[in-house]
Amino acid sequence: MTAAIEIRDVEKVYSDGKRALKGVSFDVERGQIFGLLGPNGAGKSTLINILAGLVNKTAGSASIWGFDIDDDPRNAKRAIGIVPQEVLFDAFFTPLEALELQAGMYGVAPKDRRSMEILRALRLEDKANAYARTLSGGMKRRLLIGKALVHNPPILILDEPTAGVDIELRQQLWEYVRQLHAEGTTVVLTTHYLEEAEELCDRIAIINHGEVIANDRTSTLLATAKEKILIAVLASDLDAVPKGLPVLKAELVGKRELVLTYNRAEIRAGQLLSALSERGLTVDDVSTREADLEDVFLNLTSAGVVDA
Repeated sequence: MTAAIEIRDVEKVYSDGKRALKGVSFDVERGQIFGLLGPNGAGKSTLINILAGLVNKTAGSASIWGFDIDDDPRNAKRAIGIVPQEVLFDAFFTPLEALELQAGMYGVAPKDRRSMEILRALRLEDKANAYARTLSGGMKRRLLIGKALVHNPPILILDEPTAGVDIELRQQLWEYVRQLHAEGTTVVLTTHYLEEAEELCDRIAIINHGEVIANDRTSTLLATAKEKILIAVLASDLDAVPKGLPVLKAELVGKRELVLTYNRAEIRAGQLLSALSERGLTVDDVSTREADLEDVFLNLTSAGVVDA
């Protein structure tokens, strides 16, 4: 069985000479939730637009559900539904009309359309006949997902689908995505909420400056993180962080909480506690935190700001 998406040595050079993609290669296996992460300008949107047929690649090959995007673009496009970052649709159509029109553009026969079923699943049934311009931002996001699903594609690409939406709506969207995944849909996700990628994705590829710098199972990526954090609550007030601690970073929160980031390959938590004791500090409480995907992301991209 071929992968859901196969990308081989894809390059994109724009007319001004900018190389947006530099030989990108990876597979998205069928049935996965696959995370595609990277800082702004890394090349994620360019790659998605190539798969969607909106941007022509300069070199390389890509196939979707076994259909080459150059040799069989019609079937390749039918195999994916893409939810874009931008909230764009005709404000004078109702949600029901928008889904019916989209289904018609994909050649879905009227008897096979699932417009009301999709609206019901996205909790938009009561807005089926309201003008789209009257919908809230979160409702518009859900409608975009509905438009991507009208032709029942086996692959769904979500390009930052929860940007700018509240926590409750975010949870509702992911609940629906999990349901689609459980029913067999392969999901490709870009997000700047790294905790979402950590929780949802089976595998993650990270792109930086047009190149894939990591591509592995989420659990394996997390295991590569060397940093660990120890939080020590002290028995008495401190005015400054003690000097000479064997840590990568130390921060004093308030007067009594020391947050110490250390390399777990070089030192153990017990040694840190001993170092605090040697400096005359008494620890009332202590806890540790393992590195998360944000730590891995920052280490790999050497970026100061996380924004996938």
